[in-house]
Amino acid sequence: MSKQFVNLIKDRDPVNSVFLVKDKILAMAKNGKPYMNLRLMDKSGDVEAKVWDNTEVLDKQFDKDDFVRVRGKASVYMNKMQVVIAEIVKVPEEDVVLADFLPESPRAGTEMRQELTETVAALNNPYLRKLMESFLSDEIFMGLYCQAPAAKGMHHVYLGGLLEHSLSLVKLVKSVVPLYSGINEDLLTVGALLHDVGKIYEMSFARAIDYTDAGKLLGHITIGVELVGEKIHLVEGFPRELALLLKHMLLSHHGQYEYGSPKRPKTVEATILNYLDDLDSKINGIQTHIAKEAASTSRWSAHHRLYDRYFFKSNGMNEGRDEEQEVVCVPDETCQTSPPEQGERKELQSFNNQPLKGLQNLKLF
Repeated sequence: MSKQFVNLIKDRDPVNSVFLVKDKILAMAKNGKPYMNLRLMDKSGDVEAKVWDNTEVLDKQFDKDDFVRVRGKASVYMNKMQVVIAEIVKVPEEDVVLADFLPESPRAGTEMRQELTETVAALNNPYLRKLMESFLSDEIFMGLYCQAPAAKGMHHVYLGGLLEHSLSLVKLVKSVVPLYSGINEDLLTVGALLHDVGKIYEMSFARAIDYTDAGKLLGHITIGVELVGEKIHLVEGFPRELALLLKHMLLSHHGQYEYGSPKRPKTVEATILNYLDDLDSKINGIQTHIAKEAASTSRWSAHHRLYDRYFFKSNGMNEGRDEEQEVVCVPDETCQTSPPEQGERKELQSFNNQPLKGLQNLKLF
């Protein structure tokens, strides 16, 4: 039987295919009956699934990160696709095609690697260029750097995501540097390429994307500074101050202490990197969130848990067709024909540069 991919599942479709169990929770319904909440995935995306019957028995038959064959029916509930499962059976790994279950960057790996090589060759600072050349000549490092995702759940959550994200920052650097005077473009470019380098060991991505023991104990910032320090020692005569500036960029790229940053940005280049990293991760995360809802006809996205809001999908590029559609309220907001009275509606937290305040304990990076 051919693979049925998540992104092609539509409302009321019968579902009968193999998926990877991304998450598994045994919970209790309001009526006191246990149910199982799953998140099933393949390389095209993931979908929520529910098991309502025989859950205590089924709970012992498979675990998170197992492959399972699912038979059920899809439906759109609260503007999100979900699958109600009638039958679920564990499938041995040798019976599946692993390439079907690992999402990949939409950009070709060979194209990104060539762009990386050209970016390094264009560096004018000889010490920074030699540092990056030492990374490029390390086959083990490059294998991981070109495959690793950029995060587990926030942005660029797919193989090649780390390299794609890093190269996107390089493009942003090239756009920003001409607008200001006295910016060290080479330092900022290398900072963009290496800011998340520790994620090659922070995350595991052989089957599903998750955190390693080193990732949980140290985190990618600490791991990254160690990796960069080791390579700097291999470059003869590498200036001490230049090393400090580069390491500071890695240590401060999350911007604030409460967002896991050991240091706040204290140079212009580190400040720019913090904002560009934040920009690229947000845009990718929002676009990915909207793209998951290809089956939905609503003009609004489902609720984004991290940003605590719905996103309006239209951007005025549909040549007037949007105006012909009926405006539909999203589930937890109230449509109003006139502006609310002062004090009638509580303002939501602003969409500032750092939306993670209060969510420090979530494993997002």
